[in-house]
This record gives sequence, C-alpha cells and structure tokens, in this order.
Amino acid sequence: MPESLRRSRKPRRGTEHLCERVFRPVAHPLVLALARFRVPPPLVVAAAGATGLAAAVELARGQLLAAAVLIQAKTVLDNADGQLARLTGRVTPFGRYLDSEVDLLLDAALFAALGWHTGQTALALGGFLALTAVLSVNFNVERLHRAEHDGPAETVPEPGRATAVVRAVYRLVYAPQDRLVERFVARRLRGCGPAERLAYHDAATVTVLANLGLSTQLAAFGVLLAVGHPLAFAWLCLGELAVVAALAVHRDARLRGPVSPRQEVT
Repeated sequence: MPESLRRSRKPRRGTEHLCERVFRPVAHPLVLALARFRVPPPLVVAAAGATGLAAAVELARGQLLAAAVLIQAKTVLDNADGQLARLTGRVTPFGRYLDSEVDLLLDAALFAALGWHTGQTALALGGFLALTAVLSVNFNVERLHRAEHDGPAETVPEPGRATAVVRAVYRLVYAPQDRLVERFVARRLRGCGPAERLAYHDAATVTVLANLGLSTQLAAFGVLLAVGHPLAFAWLCLGELAVVAALAVHRDARLRGPVSPRQEVT
C-alpha cells in the first residue's frame, strides 16, 4: 500500500471492506491531484453533493443506469474528501459536520427520487428511515466502542461562526439519534462491571455494522439500479433492521455468558 494512501486512511475499529478495497484506492489518484492543486476538502464535499443530486434527478427521470453511475461517482468523491483532509492535514470539525449533513441530504433526495419513479412513496420513506437508522447505529456503536476501550475523545476547541452553524444543524438532526443509542446501551449495561462492559462492546458487532456503511449501501443501490430493480434497495434497507436486532441479541448474550480474559480486550 502506498504511504500516501496509508496516511489518508481513517482509523476505525471496524473495516468496511468494499470501501477499503475498492472506493478508497479508486479515489486516491484523484486525492493526490487535488492535494497538488491545494483544493480545499469542503469543495470536494460540495462536488460529491452535486453529483449525488444529479443521480437523484436521473433516477426520478427513470434513467437508472445513469443514476447508478453517478451514485458510484458520488461515493468516490465522498471517499476523496476525507482522504484529502487527512493527507493534507486539513481535518476540521466543519468538514466532518458538513460531510455528514450532505450525506443525509443526498440519501433523502435519492429515496424521494425512488418514490417518485416507482410511485411507492411509503416504501421509499420506510427505506430511507431504515437506512438512516442503520447508519446511525453503525456510527454510534463504533463511537461507544472506542470510548469504552480508549477513553473519552479529545475536547474539540470552540468553533468559528461557520462551524457553529453546521454543528447546530448536526445537533438538530443527529443528536436525537445519538442519544437514543446511548440510552439503549446505558440501559443494557446498568449495573455491569468493567469486564462485562468490554464484552458488550465487542469487535464482531462493530465489524458487521461497518460493512453496512454508506459506501457499501450505495454500491448495492447502484447494482440494483443497473439491473432494473431500484425498489429492492428499500426492501434491503428494511431487512437490515433485522441484522441490527440480531446484533443486539448477540450483545445481550455476551452479557449473560461467562466473560473470558480474551473477551475483556476484544
């Protein structure tokens, strides 16, 4: 692996294999070119947003193959902005908040276009809500796993005006989801000791959820668009809720079972 690609990787507890093996390597030559011309990462976020909106327009028009290609292009750009920020030392709270908000906006636009194209607006809405829930659980399970094993995250300095605006939007949209997951986990761990808490925050759950990340989700959407079955993606997202539920049962079983020294450090 090239040193520049290694330095641009985001440290995570779980590996999203399709993202790491396909989209990040594909995005890397673009990242090197953008770094050479000192392109700011938020501009790449904007480009990913424009590409995603173009995909939604094409989907609404019934141009499924064009939408599929544009969605994959959006995913490449979505991977490029973070890589560019890490490679050039320009990782900022503003960029992180903006990236998350643009992703949510584009997910909503794609499902709205899906509902428009198919006439199945209720199913499309259900798919959007399911996808949002799965991605939220993915993010929060990894975040809580990291906090349990590594301690609290570093304090973020007071933001400037632009960062304060996108942070306020982020808190409005995402904070209720984050608190819901936190409360669920806190309830499951009530009265548990350190070893049980470490066993509950297991690596297997983080890894499975990592592979339900947005890059993988949109790759699946692209395939279903290309073969002419876009509505199947909504059903796929709804089915993923069963995976999340099974993982919750798995974690509860780890609490009830004996905790080995190996479990304490996974």
